Amino acid sequence: MKQFMDADFLLSTECARRLFHDYAEPMPILDYHCHLDPKDIAEDKQFENITQIWLRGDHYKWRQMRSNGVEEYYITGDAPDREKFQKWAETLEMAVGNPLYHWSHLELQKYFGYQGYLNRETAEEVWNLCNQSLKKKSMSVRNLLRQSKVTLLCTTDDPADSLKWHKKIAEDDSFEIQVLPTFRPDRAMHLEKEDYTDYLQELGKAGGIEIVSFRTLLEALRQRIGFFASMGCRIADHGLEYVMYRPASEEAVEAVFQKRLSGNRITKEERLQFQTAFLLAVAREYHARDWAMQLHYGCRRDNNRTAYEALGPDTGFDCIYGGLSSLELPEFLNALKEEEKLPKTILYSLNPGDNALIGTVLGCFQDASAIGKIQHGSAWWFNDHKEGMTEQLISLANLGLLGNFIGMLTDSRSFLSYTRHTYFRRILCELIGGWVENGEYPRDEAALRRIIEGISYNNAVRYFGFRLSDVSHPEK
Repeated sequence: MKQFMDADFLLSTECARRLFHDYAEPMPILDYHCHLDPKDIAEDKQFENITQIWLRGDHYKWRQMRSNGVEEYYITGDAPDREKFQKWAETLEMAVGNPLYHWSHLELQKYFGYQGYLNRETAEEVWNLCNQSLKKKSMSVRNLLRQSKVTLLCTTDDPADSLKWHKKIAEDDSFEIQVLPTFRPDRAMHLEKEDYTDYLQELGKAGGIEIVSFRTLLEALRQRIGFFASMGCRIADHGLEYVMYRPASEEAVEAVFQKRLSGNRITKEERLQFQTAFLLAVAREYHARDWAMQLHYGCRRDNNRTAYEALGPDTGFDCIYGGLSSLELPEFLNALKEEEKLPKTILYSLNPGDNALIGTVLGCFQDASAIGKIQHGSAWWFNDHKEGMTEQLISLANLGLLGNFIGMLTDSRSFLSYTRHTYFRRILCELIGGWVENGEYPRDEAALRRIIEGISYNNAVRYFGFRLSDVSHPEK
């Protein structure tokens, strides 16, 4: 029997172990999509205990605690942090086969040197060990990022954000890691939301433009895109139920916008027409600036209305949505291609049944303007477990060019989540190493090194055009 999560965890062949330890493991991390708070980085926050850094804001863990019958008082409520941690420890021991079990123990090993396992009996030991470690300056937010070998990370930011914390970080010569914003205009796009008109005032104030029409909305967004670009932004991100394509005339879109401004309820078809026009317009701006556009879709949000009203969004009540992207996604991309304004695009579907769809769609729109211009994004959210990552990698290999994949991201609010990159790299090396051992790919060390180091780090640097030093072959 293998030792629990040892140095060769998930690596079953000699080739897999060599690929990971020699090529993948030494590579730094470029986290091009996360939800970390730039304020915490600017202030170099120090967490008081393991609950604060591990459980606050982590709806992955919250869902599992609810599945274990834990009362909300111990999840998002006012229970003492020690009691919340105990409830999590009792939940974790039941999470056999769940990626949270692996992630949690990878984090305990890497950041706290704990080689045991967390359960209800060991909770006190782990609580004391972690909290003692968290007192050290080496465990501040900035030093955690350094320990993780992060060279650059991209937060997720609303167009109305002042980006004052990004500015403070950029002006601090003592911190070498780049922290860049990502343009996430979901609130400007989702005009069906109750607070939409209030948000338009906020956006207009940030852009110095009174938003009274669809045209002035786009002017405000262009102004904010320019501001984000001045702060180093090179990526936009959109959270969608599905990638829609319901084209309408400028007059029709303006009529929908005015209807919403006047406080009238819009129909589903009107919403889709507006959102199509919105997404096409901002995509053209991204293309002009050589930004990459991320489309995260396939999520049905806030299904438990009672819980949503009590706790708000992003609290663990979302699920997979099987939408209409097989019909409309290619039409949306084609509309931009016909104008020669299709930006670099990364497609993520929360529905694993869309893997083959994405793999075939991206092949329709590749061109010489970028290597792997249209990307199949990494296994996301409900799919970033061993099977989900493996399925995404195999599908991309079958239908595209796996060697040009831009690799893993954290999509996390936790500064301890960088072991997810380790998890991904082990799965990647196990897969490719198995193909080599099975005679399906030659033992071409130079090519294997380029592929592994590329997917781990270098491809993302090239794809996004970040200005980073060449670290293709870092010292071990």
